[in-house]
Amino acid sequence: MTLDEIVFEAEEKMTKTVDVIHHEFGGVRTSKASPTLVEGIMVDAYGTQMRIRELAGITTPEPRIIMIQPWDAGMVHPIEKAIQKSNLGINPAIDKKCIRIILPELSQERRTELTKVVHKLAEDGRIAIRHVRRDALEHIKKEVKAGKITEDQQESSEKEIQKLTDDFIAKIDENMGRKEKEIMTV
Repeated sequence: MTLDEIVFEAEEKMTKTVDVIHHEFGGVRTSKASPTLVEGIMVDAYGTQMRIRELAGITTPEPRIIMIQPWDAGMVHPIEKAIQKSNLGINPAIDKKCIRIILPELSQERRTELTKVVHKLAEDGRIAIRHVRRDALEHIKKEVKAGKITEDQQESSEKEIQKLTDDFIAKIDENMGRKEKEIMTV
């Protein structure tokens, strides 16, 4: 594996990590309704576990309402149970063949709890980025031991990987700050 391939692979993995963390931030509730809040909840359906987004259409007709319309009317109650079991602290209401979730205003205490969740997700992302860095550096050291690259090339590659690490951690921190501001906005 060449140095460019090692660096490219590390950058690709770091990009995917940032994308995953950004998507997980979307699942943290704010005062505004978002389909990502419920789309990943697992439901017992047809003898297996499926995500709500695989069973229903999810929309936000109003800023504080999430509407879930199952494609199979028989899935209304299992989806309702799954939402109640999730630890989101929201109560679904069945309205004929769809489920409405009206998001209440967040208390200051709940906003603080949610910012802690966001901080935990961000820290998990930073740890994952550091793991990618560690793996790339180990790979470079193996290449040096094998005599495929020089120590000068090793040093410049390590600096490049560290710069990537710093850049991607900064992106996670930036996303975290934006999400925290969104949560704390009344």
